[in-house]
Amino acid sequence: MKEYTPRKVKKNQSLIRTLYRRAREASENAYAPYSHFCVGAALLACDGGLFTGVNVESASYGATVCAERTALVKAVSQGAREFAAIAIASRQGEAWPCGICRQMLYEFSPDMLVITGEDEEHLEVVTLSKLLPRGFRLQQ
Repeated sequence: MKEYTPRKVKKNQSLIRTLYRRAREASENAYAPYSHFCVGAALLACDGGLFTGVNVESASYGATVCAERTALVKAVSQGAREFAAIAIASRQGEAWPCGICRQMLYEFSPDMLVITGEDEEHLEVVTLSKLLPRGFRLQQ
């Protein structure tokens, strides 16, 4: 079984592009009849598991779920708890996680990498803790 860390992922440009490609492919399954902003996410667990997700909109807008949370819920429901990176892609270009997604991801891995961009050749990679400084966590 492979072990991934944010540091190892950051050094592997091929893996970063692969994660982005998987997110882009996932975006094809998004359900976004209202915003038409189709998003896919590919979440890499530290144990090497890869979980994809898409945004799913609802006529009751508050019930809409983002691609990042879809991937996270799938991962957690299958036992994953630590994550090295998440790639997010949209047919319309770069897509950063919203505040709710940032907080949900932070709960598990504040130092994971967040990857997005216009295409595979123009990607930006930052840590989640940079996107959500002083994120909220309860003492366990």
